[in-house]
Amino acid sequence: MKVIDSMILIPAIDLKDGKCVRLRQGEMSQVTQYSDDPVGMAEQWQNLGAQYLHIVDLDGAVEGTPKHLRQIEAIAKKLRIPIQVGGGIRNVDTVQAYRSSGVDRVVVGTAALQDPKFLAVVAQQFPQKILVGIDVKQGLVAVHGWTTVSTLTSKQVFDSMRDLPLGGIVYTDISRDGMLSGPNISALREAAECSPVPIIASGGVTALEDIRAIQELGGNISGIIIGKALYEGALDLKAALALIHVAGEARPTC
Repeated sequence: MKVIDSMILIPAIDLKDGKCVRLRQGEMSQVTQYSDDPVGMAEQWQNLGAQYLHIVDLDGAVEGTPKHLRQIEAIAKKLRIPIQVGGGIRNVDTVQAYRSSGVDRVVVGTAALQDPKFLAVVAQQFPQKILVGIDVKQGLVAVHGWTTVSTLTSKQVFDSMRDLPLGGIVYTDISRDGMLSGPNISALREAAECSPVPIIASGGVTALEDIRAIQELGGNISGIIIGKALYEGALDLKAALALIHVAGEARPTC
């Protein structure tokens, strides 16, 4: 397990029907729309100090093929900061299309679990640029845009990808996502201890105290994705970034 020197905060932009939205617990029927200007929203987070953005094509995740490539390409071209994208990425051509459009890292979810050969191919072809999205519901990994729960535990998935040159794992607790109820710290601790690559924590982060709690886990957590709390005003991005900065300065150096 690699120990991460510092972690970053990553605002999330979820796209549905061309608009910025947030879901409750991954339910496509429980949608709150926040903006019809994805590029403008991305610029807002950049201007507030974000160093990285996380973008999800929700329609693509459910349908199995990208539905917002044009909007995501526009975001990548407009921003100075890098972005990572997930949702409906099931083949090498899609990974290449996103990389060619300016996307830094690509998040593979369902295909990583259902087609291990595909994951191995893209991990080798794009070393450190492929993230695996592991979305967990009641201890089991969900697929197809969270609509189907598999029989796999996150540890089983971790064990299956130990030898791949992955950039990391986006670990989401579905029960906490969009609920403003705080992250599942015990599950994150277990994931950080078991994962062979850095973990990006996602789901439920609502307050500065949540960020502090994740920071205290230390070790293998490289980033925290924040979504609804930013859009609802429950968490101030500048204050959160300042907290991360202070914590990074306080870490001992060797």
